[in-house]
Amino acid sequence: MGGDGAARPVKLVVEHATKHYQTRTGTVHALEDYSMQVRQGELVCVLGPSGCGKSTLLWAMAGLHGLTRGRVLLDREPVDKPHPQIGMIFQDANLLPWRNLIRNIQLPFEIKRLNLRDHRERIDALLRRVGLYGFESKYPRELSGGMQQRASIVRSLSFDPSLLLMDEPFGALDAFTRDEMNLLLQEIWLETGKTIVFITHNIAEAVFLADRIMVMSPRPGRLQRIFEIDLERPRPIEVTTRPHFIELVSEIKGSIDHGAGAHAGSIVEMEG
Repeated sequence: MGGDGAARPVKLVVEHATKHYQTRTGTVHALEDYSMQVRQGELVCVLGPSGCGKSTLLWAMAGLHGLTRGRVLLDREPVDKPHPQIGMIFQDANLLPWRNLIRNIQLPFEIKRLNLRDHRERIDALLRRVGLYGFESKYPRELSGGMQQRASIVRSLSFDPSLLLMDEPFGALDAFTRDEMNLLLQEIWLETGKTIVFITHNIAEAVFLADRIMVMSPRPGRLQRIFEIDLERPRPIEVTTRPHFIELVSEIKGSIDHGAGAHAGSIVEMEG
């Protein structure tokens, strides 16, 4: 976001999110009194150690499961079930193996009972944008992991949601492909102005992508700190090798490990 980011309207609100759920071995306390806001057009990363409740939080944002206490608001309206303005990308591409690429992309239109003809031009443009145009008849087994995740991005953007939720979507990819996907996501975000919440436990990925980073505590997940990242955009992948970027990663890592950290360069700590 540019310098006017703070003046943009609030798109997504999480208020006092608390979640307990039952397992075979007992109750898990996943979230405790977690609150955050995401502005219109902002790319926010939620960062924390494995098992801290990041995915639980994202699924609540998507309306895929309820909270024990608290609520989620999108454009000031409660989200308590899957929402037509929310797209979601999971850790796995989740392409149906018996459907070819284009039929996988068409799946949300069948579920939502939308008219596919109204969106064909958009789908074709997205396929060209991510380098998958011409692969429409290919099946998931014929696509690389990176291509499958590109297809999941097209599927999630095909119906033009206003909010995109991403649950560690590139975690299973090799480092080179992951860099490519992060660059692609940044480009699509800059072009579309979508509001994005991106879950990750990779600190460098969060610094590269985010306007702001929400750092979660170990389970039960609480909002521990917020960092504002003002690195210039677009960010080339080479920025990850520069001393200042490495300093930012180190500073944020310290906050996760030790719960505190001093200001470092362009990181500004904000009230949670």
